[in-house]
Amino acid sequence: MRFRPLGPPARIGIPAALALSGALAVCAGLLPVTPARGAPHPWAPPPVNSCGETGFDPLLREPLEPAPEPAPAQPDPTIRITVPVPSFVPVPVPGPRPDNTRIDPAPLPANPCDNPCPDIRDSPKPAPATSAPEITAPEANPDESTATAAPPPATTTTPPGIFPNIELPKIELEPRTETVPIPVPGGDPPEPQPGPAVNPQPWEPGPAAAPIPLPQVESVDLVRQLTGHGSENRTDMRWSVDGTDLGLIYETGPGQVAVVFGDTFGKGWEPPGAGTGDQDWRSNTLAYSTDRNLADGLTLDSFVQDSRCHAAEILDSRKIENFEVTTIPTSGFTLGGRQYLSYMSINAWSRLPGAWVTNRGGLAWSDDNGRTWTKSLWAQWDNFLGAARFQVSAMVPQGDYIYMFGTPNGRYGTIGLGRVRAEEVLNKSAYQYWIGGTWVSANGASELLVSPLVSGPVGELSIRYDAASRRWQMVYLDVTAHRIVLRTAAEPQGAWSDPVPLIDTDDYPTAYGGFIHPWSTSTDLYLTMSAWNSYNVYLMHVALK
Repeated sequence: MRFRPLGPPARIGIPAALALSGALAVCAGLLPVTPARGAPHPWAPPPVNSCGETGFDPLLREPLEPAPEPAPAQPDPTIRITVPVPSFVPVPVPGPRPDNTRIDPAPLPANPCDNPCPDIRDSPKPAPATSAPEITAPEANPDESTATAAPPPATTTTPPGIFPNIELPKIELEPRTETVPIPVPGGDPPEPQPGPAVNPQPWEPGPAAAPIPLPQVESVDLVRQLTGHGSENRTDMRWSVDGTDLGLIYETGPGQVAVVFGDTFGKGWEPPGAGTGDQDWRSNTLAYSTDRNLADGLTLDSFVQDSRCHAAEILDSRKIENFEVTTIPTSGFTLGGRQYLSYMSINAWSRLPGAWVTNRGGLAWSDDNGRTWTKSLWAQWDNFLGAARFQVSAMVPQGDYIYMFGTPNGRYGTIGLGRVRAEEVLNKSAYQYWIGGTWVSANGASELLVSPLVSGPVGELSIRYDAASRRWQMVYLDVTAHRIVLRTAAEPQGAWSDPVPLIDTDDYPTAYGGFIHPWSTSTDLYLTMSAWNSYNVYLMHVALK
């Protein structure tokens, strides 16, 4: 998904900047903080899987050999000014329908170290990176015939004779291509979806419950690398998943879970960081797992595929900057035989780490076990002034309701709460928002009035209800505390406990995510954690009292 805790900034256009200003207004005073690094762990060789392939180590470690002393920094005599250069890109609207080409994959080889598709993937992989230099985010794919090429940097100097005894700095203008989408008629309208009947719900009291004791963390351990080169799953050779992130998990039915990843890159991708548009970029992918023994890792059985050894993109995106650069799933759940994904449509990545601008949050459904998906035209939450509450949502079924926990775009907002009866999940008018201790009908109520559940900032929200202990568990990234934390509560509206630190980004630099496996328990919490430098996903185990 390219959630960026420490990742490099991407470009942001003028329309996106206006939207972002609204979001930042809501979170006034919250500025991005780059996590400080703690003392490195002792050097250790990179991990190796059972096939002898070298993987990635997300821990901060001392180098094998001391780094040479850096040369003294020299003052830069040049003042550089970035100048946006518009690149006008025609965008057909409504655009093409999703490509739902799917195949039934062949069984994997009996020897897990055999390459299932040697004609497709049979090349050596690069060694893992030991640092995280700045990376450029994936670019849109504009029509080259209409794109305006950026001219080379222009340097200006002060004419001689004006200040003969003062050496003035040079001024260098650095052009930066800025995509300007131009909507034009074209494409195919979506399949018709009859609108649900307006069904506003009555207001109901929803007081918070008494707080419950804080859980105690006994240990936090890295179990195993889940994706990428050197993982036991060998996702690069089996499904062309070389670099990816997130890995949110939901139960599809008894004995099976879906593992949903964000922005995914294949052949040609190299660490660190996310790739580019020409490296087999898919906005999202979905795998299946039946592995219940999580103590030794999470085995992925297969992916949804559109061709041999190639994971399919399940939720389409336009991949046009400042229009819709990508579509990222944020949570999943199953009702009856139908599966649902909440997602966010991202307009542009920001230059601020941990910030981005969304077009909307929404719901999609699948009736074929996650192979193909349909985005609801009615269950959508537009990003009003860049400050709408339910842009990055985690939706959890419990009892008669689906509870919707949501934050604004980016990682610097607070959590709001809504709910809807399960049979009305695609009917936005039937939702209720939790406002001031009352469940208020969403039909006419403003999202801006939704009460915050906990203090922010909150990023990559994951929430689970543990039936055995009758407690809610909430995990998210707190960028200001440099930690992935846990909170618990007896009711979805709280009161939520104080945050309990789980994963310290001083130990795992560039770590983010923290998506709970639904087969966790009240004492054994399993999470998927992403790391920006290796841009892959890891399984973590948290032992709780």
